[in-house]
Amino acid sequence: MIALTLPKHLIVLMALYCATSLAHFLHNAQFLADYPNMPAWLSPLQVMGAWLAVTAVGVLGWLVTRTRWPLPGLLLIAAYAGLGFDGLAHYTLAPMSAHSLAMNLTIWSEVVAAALLLLATALLVLKMLWPARASASTSRR
Repeated sequence: MIALTLPKHLIVLMALYCATSLAHFLHNAQFLADYPNMPAWLSPLQVMGAWLAVTAVGVLGWLVTRTRWPLPGLLLIAAYAGLGFDGLAHYTLAPMSAHSLAMNLTIWSEVVAAALLLLATALLVLKMLWPARASASTSRR
């Protein structure tokens, strides 16, 4: 297999998810004491450290797609997007109504961006795994 240049829409979706994720984690770190039922041991620095770890998965995925193994890179990008659903765990600690509008907006914007990135990545993986089917379906149109 050869290195993959990611389609522009996937790069845009990665940037969008990265930005919404950063907004959520920054808001979480800044207003950690206001988020309902968050563990007392959790610090703003740990929240931002978690964001760096999550983002590293996406960066690693992007770098790996540029090697001779683009499929593992895309799977890492999919995992990165999957981590975006972790923000929904806030609702296991307290209902949506217990969170402020800003909290809910940052959580849901991250989740929506992650879902879009995951969908686009999954479609690209399917196109790579079954290129004949993808080209056959487009040629019938």
